Amino acid sequence: MVRKALPEGMQAAIDAIEDLKAQRLVVLDLRGLNDATDFFVIASGTSDAHVRGIAESVIEKMSRQGFRTHHIEGITAGRWVLLDFVDFVIHLFHPETRAFYQLERLWNDAPELLTSSS
Repeated sequence: MVRKALPEGMQAAIDAIEDLKAQRLVVLDLRGLNDATDFFVIASGTSDAHVRGIAESVIEKMSRQGFRTHHIEGITAGRWVLLDFVDFVIHLFHPETRAFYQLERLWNDAPELLTSSS
């Protein structure tokens, strides 16, 4: 895993994602490329239930540390869950949905601050 300096709240979210064994974790630095947010955190679960579980864990752990989710989408279905923390947005995917949308390819000019193949 390659890890560069990450903002404080985002590190807590990444820890929660890693605790539940998400796969193919990537952090993209969008500063200067996107006005809506500074970072994308992208990871995959192995099933809809796994994706939902990761999302719920992130929300719970972030809330305990005083970070509130600005917006949540997709948690009921678990195919693509978006957790918006304003400065960073977390995208949690079912593997098939991730392969279809290919966010990393769409943002291929964004530097990767963290990559994990597990």
